[in-house]
Amino acid sequence: MVNKSTAKEVITAMKNLASRILVAYDGSELGRKALETAVRIAEQDSGVALHVLHVLEPLIVPAYNPGIVDLWERRQESAEILMAEVRELLQTLANPVTLHIENGQPGERIVHTAREQQCDLIIMGSRGLTGIKEIFLGSVSHYVAQRSECPVLIVK
Repeated sequence: MVNKSTAKEVITAMKNLASRILVAYDGSELGRKALETAVRIAEQDSGVALHVLHVLEPLIVPAYNPGIVDLWERRQESAEILMAEVRELLQTLANPVTLHIENGQPGERIVHTAREQQCDLIIMGSRGLTGIKEIFLGSVSHYVAQRSECPVLIVK
């Protein structure tokens, strides 16, 4: 059990650990918790920069389908709406915030973006919107934890 003074010590330690935080955000409940955790850390020091990343996975289709372009555009629009909601949630935060929408495999893009933005902490949910798929294909959070050059805080 963590008491309030221990929680403050953890937040202080996290603040000293990170000046650039990447939050992997997919709109899931655990993604929201990861974002909330990052905000609590960032609020301790207005110099901590937040990078919020949403990754659009590639569409896998067996053959060319004329509707695929429309589907891709709708997914892109949904991602932009999701990130606009994040921007609104974070508008009162004094910290610098950058929103990213990337295309590709989530684990790879998270690790790449963290490296590219010189982040010193990644915060993400233990599971996202993929559900049971993780059991068979491997978890994005596991991939990131194994391949990241910086610490990864996995929120449950």
